[in-house]
Amino acid sequence: MPPAESPRKRAPEKRAGGVQSIERAFGLLETMADHGGVMGLSNLAAVSGLPLPTIHRLVRTLVDLGYLRQEPNRQYVLGPRLIRLGESSSKTLSIWARPHLERLVDELGESANLAMLDGDQIVYIAQAQSHRSMRMFTEVGRRVLPHCTAVGKAIMAEMPAEQVREILQRTGMPRHTDNTITDPDDFAKALVWAQEHGYAMDDGEQEMGVRCVAVAVPDVPTRLAMSVSGPATRMSEELVARAVPLLTAAGEALARDLA
Repeated sequence: MPPAESPRKRAPEKRAGGVQSIERAFGLLETMADHGGVMGLSNLAAVSGLPLPTIHRLVRTLVDLGYLRQEPNRQYVLGPRLIRLGESSSKTLSIWARPHLERLVDELGESANLAMLDGDQIVYIAQAQSHRSMRMFTEVGRRVLPHCTAVGKAIMAEMPAEQVREILQRTGMPRHTDNTITDPDDFAKALVWAQEHGYAMDDGEQEMGVRCVAVAVPDVPTRLAMSVSGPATRMSEELVARAVPLLTAAGEALARDLA
Protein backbone atom coordinates (compact mmCIF):
# COMPACT_ATOMS: atom_id res chain seq x y z
CA MET A 1 0.00 0.00 0.00
CA PRO A 2 1.15 3.60 -0.52
CA PRO A 3 2.87 5.32 2.41
CA ALA A 4 0.66 6.94 5.00
CA GLU A 5 0.14 10.66 4.74
CA SER A 6 1.19 12.61 7.82
CA PRO A 7 -1.35 15.03 9.31
CA ARG A 8 -1.07 18.62 8.22
CA LYS A 9 0.93 20.68 10.72
CA ARG A 10 -0.65 23.97 9.80
CA ALA A 11 -3.89 25.21 8.38
CA PRO A 12 -4.05 25.48 4.59
CA GLU A 13 -3.73 28.96 3.18
CA LYS A 14 -6.74 30.60 1.61
CA ARG A 15 -6.76 30.23 -2.18
CA ALA A 16 -7.00 33.34 -4.32
CA GLY A 17 -10.64 34.37 -4.66
CA GLY A 18 -11.78 31.86 -2.04
CA VAL A 19 -13.72 32.41 1.16
CA GLN A 20 -11.56 30.98 3.92
CA SER A 21 -14.32 30.11 6.35
CA ILE A 22 -16.24 28.18 3.67
CA GLU A 23 -13.11 26.33 2.58
CA ARG A 24 -12.38 25.42 6.18
CA ALA A 25 -15.94 24.26 6.89
CA PHE A 26 -16.02 21.97 3.88
CA GLY A 27 -12.52 20.77 4.77
CA LEU A 28 -13.79 19.72 8.20
CA LEU A 29 -16.73 17.83 6.68
CA GLU A 30 -14.40 16.01 4.28
CA THR A 31 -11.98 15.21 7.11
CA MET A 32 -14.80 13.70 9.15
CA ALA A 33 -16.00 11.67 6.18
CA ASP A 34 -12.46 10.32 5.69
CA HIS A 35 -12.37 9.25 9.36
CA GLY A 36 -15.65 7.38 9.47
CA GLY A 37 -17.96 10.32 10.12
CA VAL A 38 -17.28 10.59 13.88
CA MET A 39 -14.61 12.80 15.49
CA GLY A 40 -13.97 14.95 18.54
CA LEU A 41 -12.81 18.56 18.53
CA SER A 42 -9.24 17.80 19.58
CA ASN A 43 -8.88 15.13 16.90
CA LEU A 44 -10.29 17.49 14.27
CA ALA A 45 -7.81 20.14 15.34
CA ALA A 46 -4.89 17.70 15.19
CA VAL A 47 -5.78 16.41 11.73
CA SER A 48 -6.80 19.71 10.14
CA GLY A 49 -4.06 21.86 11.66
CA LEU A 50 -6.57 24.57 12.56
CA PRO A 51 -6.62 26.25 16.01
CA LEU A 52 -9.09 24.76 18.46
CA PRO A 53 -11.11 28.01 18.82
CA THR A 54 -11.53 28.12 15.02
CA ILE A 55 -12.60 24.47 14.96
CA HIS A 56 -15.12 25.11 17.72
CA ARG A 57 -16.63 28.11 15.93
CA LEU A 58 -16.96 26.27 12.62
CA VAL A 59 -18.37 23.13 14.25
CA ARG A 60 -21.01 25.09 16.16
CA THR A 61 -22.14 26.74 12.93
CA LEU A 62 -22.32 23.38 11.14
CA VAL A 63 -24.33 21.95 14.05
CA ASP A 64 -26.76 24.89 13.91
CA LEU A 65 -27.21 24.28 10.16
CA GLY A 66 -27.76 20.53 10.60
CA TYR A 67 -24.60 19.40 8.82
CA LEU A 68 -23.13 18.06 12.07
CA ARG A 69 -24.69 16.64 15.22
CA GLN A 70 -23.18 16.35 18.70
CA GLU A 71 -23.53 13.02 20.47
CA PRO A 72 -23.96 12.61 24.27
CA ASN A 73 -20.28 11.59 24.49
CA ARG A 74 -19.39 15.02 22.99
CA GLN A 75 -18.17 13.49 19.74
CA TYR A 76 -19.47 15.02 16.51
CA VAL A 77 -21.07 13.04 13.69
CA LEU A 78 -22.09 13.99 10.16
CA GLY A 79 -25.64 15.33 10.28
CA PRO A 80 -28.85 14.50 8.41
CA ARG A 81 -28.77 17.70 6.33
CA LEU A 82 -25.97 16.14 4.29
CA ILE A 83 -28.26 13.32 3.15
CA ARG A 84 -30.22 15.62 0.83
CA LEU A 85 -27.02 16.96 -0.71
CA GLY A 86 -25.65 13.45 -1.10
CA GLU A 87 -28.81 12.17 -2.77
CA SER A 88 -28.78 15.05 -5.25
CA SER A 89 -25.08 14.54 -5.98
CA SER A 90 -25.59 10.79 -6.51
CA LYS A 91 -28.38 11.44 -9.01
CA THR A 92 -26.17 13.83 -10.94
CA LEU A 93 -23.31 11.32 -11.00
CA SER A 94 -25.70 8.62 -12.18
CA ILE A 95 -26.83 10.80 -15.10
CA TRP A 96 -23.25 11.53 -16.17
CA ALA A 97 -22.15 7.91 -15.76
CA ARG A 98 -25.05 6.24 -17.57
CA PRO A 99 -23.78 6.51 -21.18
CA HIS A 100 -20.32 5.27 -20.19
CA LEU A 101 -21.79 2.27 -18.37
CA GLU A 102 -24.09 1.46 -21.28
CA ARG A 103 -21.12 1.43 -23.68
CA LEU A 104 -19.36 -1.05 -21.40
CA VAL A 105 -22.41 -3.32 -21.51
CA ASP A 106 -22.56 -3.07 -25.31
CA GLU A 107 -18.85 -3.93 -25.59
CA LEU A 108 -18.65 -6.69 -22.99
CA GLY A 109 -22.18 -8.02 -22.52
CA GLU A 110 -22.02 -7.90 -18.71
CA SER A 111 -23.47 -5.48 -16.14
CA ALA A 112 -21.50 -2.30 -15.41
CA ASN A 113 -21.56 -0.30 -12.17
CA LEU A 114 -20.42 2.98 -10.68
CA ALA A 115 -19.75 3.00 -6.94
CA MET A 116 -18.34 5.45 -4.42
CA LEU A 117 -16.78 5.28 -0.97
CA ASP A 118 -19.16 6.91 1.51
CA GLY A 119 -17.63 6.92 4.97
CA ASP A 120 -16.60 3.32 5.61
CA GLN A 121 -18.99 1.81 3.05
CA ILE A 122 -19.25 1.37 -0.68
CA VAL A 123 -22.51 2.60 -2.17
CA TYR A 124 -23.58 1.75 -5.71
CA ILE A 125 -24.87 4.89 -7.42
CA ALA A 126 -25.42 3.81 -11.04
CA GLN A 127 -25.75 0.63 -13.08
CA ALA A 128 -26.35 -0.48 -16.65
CA GLN A 129 -27.64 -4.04 -16.74
CA SER A 130 -26.56 -6.83 -19.03
CA HIS A 131 -29.09 -7.84 -21.68
CA ARG A 132 -28.56 -11.52 -20.94
CA SER A 133 -31.17 -13.56 -19.13
CA MET A 134 -28.70 -14.58 -16.42
CA ARG A 135 -27.06 -11.37 -15.20
CA MET A 136 -25.72 -9.65 -12.12
CA PHE A 137 -28.09 -7.10 -10.59
CA THR A 138 -26.83 -4.70 -7.94
CA GLU A 139 -29.51 -2.40 -6.60
CA VAL A 140 -28.59 1.27 -6.89
CA GLY A 141 -28.23 2.58 -3.35
CA ARG A 142 -27.02 -0.75 -1.99
CA ARG A 143 -24.26 -0.42 0.62
CA VAL A 144 -21.53 -2.98 1.20
CA LEU A 145 -18.18 -3.06 2.96
CA PRO A 146 -15.17 -2.28 0.76
CA HIS A 147 -12.91 -5.21 1.66
CA CYS A 148 -14.95 -7.78 -0.28
CA THR A 149 -15.64 -5.84 -3.49
CA ALA A 150 -13.56 -5.03 -6.56
CA VAL A 151 -14.72 -1.40 -6.47
CA GLY A 152 -13.71 -1.15 -2.82
CA LYS A 153 -10.25 -2.54 -3.53
CA ALA A 154 -9.78 -0.27 -6.56
CA ILE A 155 -10.67 2.78 -4.46
CA MET A 156 -8.64 1.79 -1.41
CA ALA A 157 -5.57 1.02 -3.54
CA GLU A 158 -5.46 4.79 -4.18
CA MET A 159 -5.68 5.71 -0.49
CA PRO A 160 -3.00 6.20 2.19
CA ALA A 161 -2.19 2.98 4.03
CA GLU A 162 -3.04 4.44 7.43
CA GLN A 163 -6.50 5.49 6.28
CA VAL A 164 -7.15 2.01 4.85
CA ARG A 165 -6.13 0.39 8.15
CA GLU A 166 -8.47 2.69 10.09
CA ILE A 167 -11.42 1.72 7.89
CA LEU A 168 -10.64 -1.98 8.21
CA GLN A 169 -10.39 -1.66 12.00
CA ARG A 170 -13.79 0.01 12.15
CA THR A 171 -15.57 -2.42 9.81
CA GLY A 172 -13.98 -5.59 11.18
CA MET A 173 -13.64 -7.27 7.74
CA PRO A 174 -16.49 -9.79 8.20
CA ARG A 175 -16.51 -12.96 6.08
CA HIS A 176 -19.22 -13.26 3.42
CA THR A 177 -17.97 -16.31 1.53
CA ASP A 178 -15.08 -18.76 1.76
CA ASN A 179 -13.17 -16.43 -0.59
CA THR A 180 -13.56 -13.24 1.48
CA ILE A 181 -10.26 -11.71 2.58
CA THR A 182 -10.46 -11.21 6.34
CA ASP A 183 -6.80 -10.63 7.23
CA PRO A 184 -5.48 -7.03 6.96
CA ASP A 185 -2.05 -8.20 5.76
CA ASP A 186 -3.58 -10.30 3.00
CA PHE A 187 -5.78 -7.38 2.05
CA ALA A 188 -2.72 -5.11 1.89
CA LYS A 189 -1.17 -7.56 -0.59
CA ALA A 190 -4.35 -7.44 -2.69
CA LEU A 191 -4.10 -3.64 -2.80
CA VAL A 192 -0.45 -3.81 -3.86
CA TRP A 193 -1.49 -6.18 -6.65
CA ALA A 194 -4.20 -3.72 -7.72
CA GLN A 195 -1.70 -0.86 -7.76
CA GLU A 196 0.73 -2.85 -9.89
CA HIS A 197 -1.89 -4.04 -12.39
CA GLY A 198 -4.12 -0.96 -12.52
CA TYR A 199 -7.32 -2.80 -11.61
CA ALA A 200 -8.86 -4.85 -8.80
CA MET A 201 -10.72 -8.16 -8.72
CA ASP A 202 -13.47 -9.69 -6.61
CA ASP A 203 -13.50 -13.44 -7.18
CA GLY A 204 -16.56 -14.63 -5.28
CA GLU A 205 -15.63 -12.61 -2.19
CA GLN A 206 -19.00 -10.85 -1.81
CA GLU A 207 -21.18 -13.52 -3.48
CA MET A 208 -20.15 -17.01 -4.56
CA GLY A 209 -20.22 -17.53 -8.30
CA VAL A 210 -19.86 -13.83 -9.07
CA ARG A 211 -16.69 -12.27 -10.48
CA CYS A 212 -16.04 -8.56 -10.79
CA VAL A 213 -13.25 -6.34 -12.18
CA ALA A 214 -12.96 -2.64 -11.29
CA VAL A 215 -10.81 0.45 -11.84
CA ALA A 216 -10.76 3.71 -9.89
CA VAL A 217 -12.06 6.86 -11.60
CA PRO A 218 -9.03 9.19 -11.68
CA ASP A 219 -8.71 12.85 -10.70
CA VAL A 220 -12.15 13.37 -9.14
CA PRO A 221 -12.82 14.78 -5.64
CA THR A 222 -15.10 11.85 -4.70
CA ARG A 223 -13.62 8.36 -4.45
CA LEU A 224 -15.28 6.52 -7.34
CA ALA A 225 -14.75 3.25 -9.17
CA MET A 226 -16.30 1.58 -12.22
CA SER A 227 -16.77 -2.16 -12.49
CA VAL A 228 -18.02 -4.94 -14.73
CA SER A 229 -19.52 -8.00 -13.05
CA GLY A 230 -21.07 -11.28 -14.13
CA PRO A 231 -21.24 -15.00 -13.45
CA ALA A 232 -17.78 -16.44 -12.87
CA THR A 233 -18.39 -18.90 -15.73
CA ARG A 234 -18.57 -15.97 -18.17
CA MET A 235 -16.07 -13.61 -16.50
CA SER A 236 -13.07 -15.41 -17.98
CA GLU A 237 -9.48 -14.19 -18.00
CA GLU A 238 -9.98 -13.21 -21.62
CA LEU A 239 -13.04 -11.09 -20.82
CA VAL A 240 -11.22 -9.43 -17.88
CA ALA A 241 -8.31 -8.62 -20.19
CA ARG A 242 -10.75 -6.96 -22.61
CA ALA A 243 -12.60 -5.18 -19.81
CA VAL A 244 -9.65 -3.45 -18.12
CA PRO A 245 -8.73 -1.01 -20.92
CA LEU A 246 -12.40 -0.30 -21.60
CA LEU A 247 -13.05 0.40 -17.91
CA THR A 248 -9.95 2.60 -17.74
CA ALA A 249 -11.10 4.61 -20.77
CA ALA A 250 -14.63 4.91 -19.36
CA GLY A 251 -13.31 6.13 -16.02
CA GLU A 252 -11.12 8.72 -17.70
CA ALA A 253 -14.03 9.88 -19.86
CA LEU A 254 -16.28 10.24 -16.81
CA ALA A 255 -13.55 12.20 -15.03
CA ARG A 256 -13.39 14.60 -17.99
CA ASP A 257 -17.18 15.00 -17.90
CA LEU A 258 -17.04 15.85 -14.21
CA ALA A 259 -14.07 18.23 -14.48
